[in-house]
Amino acid sequence: MPEIDSPYKIPLFDLNYDSAEEEAVLQTLRSRWISMGPRAAELETKFAAALDVKHALTVTNCTAALHLALRVLDIGPGDEVIVPSLTFVATVNAVCYVGATPVFADITSHSDLNIDPAAIESLVTSRTKAIIVMHYGGFPCAMDEITRVAREHHLSIVEDACHGPLSEYQGRKLGTIGDIGCFSFFSNKNISTGEGGMFVTNRLEYHRRAHLLRSHGMTTLSYERSRGHATTYDVVDIGYNYRLDDIRAALGLVQLQKLRTDLERRARVRERYLERLRHLDRLFIPFADHHGFVSNYIFPVVLRDGRAVRRDAVREQLQNDGIQTSLHYPAVHRFSIHRTGVVRLPSTEYVADNVITLPMYGALAPDAIDYITERLQAALS
Repeated sequence: MPEIDSPYKIPLFDLNYDSAEEEAVLQTLRSRWISMGPRAAELETKFAAALDVKHALTVTNCTAALHLALRVLDIGPGDEVIVPSLTFVATVNAVCYVGATPVFADITSHSDLNIDPAAIESLVTSRTKAIIVMHYGGFPCAMDEITRVAREHHLSIVEDACHGPLSEYQGRKLGTIGDIGCFSFFSNKNISTGEGGMFVTNRLEYHRRAHLLRSHGMTTLSYERSRGHATTYDVVDIGYNYRLDDIRAALGLVQLQKLRTDLERRARVRERYLERLRHLDRLFIPFADHHGFVSNYIFPVVLRDGRAVRRDAVREQLQNDGIQTSLHYPAVHRFSIHRTGVVRLPSTEYVADNVITLPMYGALAPDAIDYITERLQAALS
């Protein structure tokens, strides 16, 4: 495939595409059906099987899946939803879409960047209706403790599993433990379709409602009518256009087939990073002692005894060395639109000021990892 012009010797992410994706798109174009149809349905079936979940629904992106999840759970004005702040803003925006109030919880620690179950429990009020967890980097939240809190207070759990396709927690796939799971197929995710996502659940009533809302509340869809299964439709709810087209679904089918092999390669990349960085006393390496099967969507490091200006200087030096880095994530409660009163999240704020996301992808070569870690060590010193 043609190379993309980039100023970096080593990019943050590399698309895991080859001629198989090109052929899948070509076959879809030749089929003469490019909007949501048979390939989207096939992706739903195969994704559900891969996660051992009863129902999967393709959608335009993970944000749409999160929005549908909250609609399906009948969350709205006057309700509160407990959310992490160390996440992409979409996790929180979806709460605002339905008119509910996001309540920010701190992360567990610099070594566990997931939402803290104790913080969740301390924030529950009579208005709390749900918890959204985000499995950071594909590493699982403490779902046993979170599930206990949810059961004791009669709360729903939505899993933002955009980082974690096939990641596991005690033998179960992330996204299948709570009431509803939401996945992203954005271009830099483990499954890459440009835009796209998946809504999964084991509850038939949630699947049926989401299926209806996904396409304007219509009782039948264009593909069904084109096949002679219906000739008209009714509209029974205020829904959305959250359909995934068959071109992207075709890409998703190829990516899903490649996923397990790619995750195994990413695990080897992570091991080499850990070998090279464990000895550095100027870094925390989140999830360094986690040994379960995970997606390794990203590889974050956190500066010890640092602050944002120093972290930014380290990133600038790595950029000068031809290494692309990123930040996962700025704290959402600090964004102008989400500043509502005094919110103190010391662990989240420390990590947001000191985290650096290093390159992570299955094709990252050992000598490239060695170069990254050598230049990082030089920048830290």
